Amino acid sequence: MLGILASHAGVWFMRSLAWMPLSWLRGLGWLLGRTLYLVARSRRRVAWVNLRLCFPDWSDAQLKAVAVGTFVHFAQAWLDRGWLWHAAPAVTARRLQIVGALDALAGESPVVIFAPHFVGLDAGWTALTQQLPRQFTTIYTNQANQVVDQWILRGRQRFGRARLFGRVAGVKSIVAALRAGEPLYLLPDMNFGPEESIYVPFCGVMAATVPSLSRFSKLGRASVVPVVTRMTRSGYQVEVMPAWRDFPTDDVVADTSRMNHCLEGYIETMPDQYYWVHKRFKSRPAGEAPVY
Repeated sequence: MLGILASHAGVWFMRSLAWMPLSWLRGLGWLLGRTLYLVARSRRRVAWVNLRLCFPDWSDAQLKAVAVGTFVHFAQAWLDRGWLWHAAPAVTARRLQIVGALDALAGESPVVIFAPHFVGLDAGWTALTQQLPRQFTTIYTNQANQVVDQWILRGRQRFGRARLFGRVAGVKSIVAALRAGEPLYLLPDMNFGPEESIYVPFCGVMAATVPSLSRFSKLGRASVVPVVTRMTRSGYQVEVMPAWRDFPTDDVVADTSRMNHCLEGYIETMPDQYYWVHKRFKSRPAGEAPVY
């Protein structure tokens, strides 16, 4: 009972943040992020290991600056869900700016959106579903806490005709929606275990990577359009990039390697907004020692 009450109180708190000026909210997020960096020792270590592996030439000062920035931006993005999911639609529209090759998402042709794990993922999804006249789909992992789960589901389905497929739903329904012209907002750059992954380089380190971008593109006969969301002082900038040429190919390893290589370029532009607290290298190739 206490857990349920605490969860409802947490959701109420997030709703209340919708009325706070953005500058105040970002300040609160800065304080929360710095605090988490100090107290969340295990996640701090994960971030340091990831950054050390991916950027071996960086100094300790560079690594610490990006690690601290990662925690700050993560906390700010989490608090931003208060206004993303509860503020007036005019507020979200004003704070979310979509730029770039919008023609790549026009029409009704099948599209897989490559949306890497930057902190602005939910902001990018909200911007697309609110501001573009298409029905979008994505894949959702249910949360153990039912109160939080329902809050997230309602938030991500706030605008448009958004559809969320559970990970246990299977591929057929996702591919059918994709072929019917519903763009798939896909987040394939995390370690979901070695069972359905292949090992390809990520920042020079072999990383277990799901080849779903290549496979959904092929199954759905869809183009791949990268969408990268950047946190800014005024909200978020959602950059739609041109569709990739000559993708997918018949070589899923080459396709997935290309995905990671492109992701490296996106990370270089804002390394402290990437999700370094995830154990990206928890699965290791045979014979290689654990890194965490």
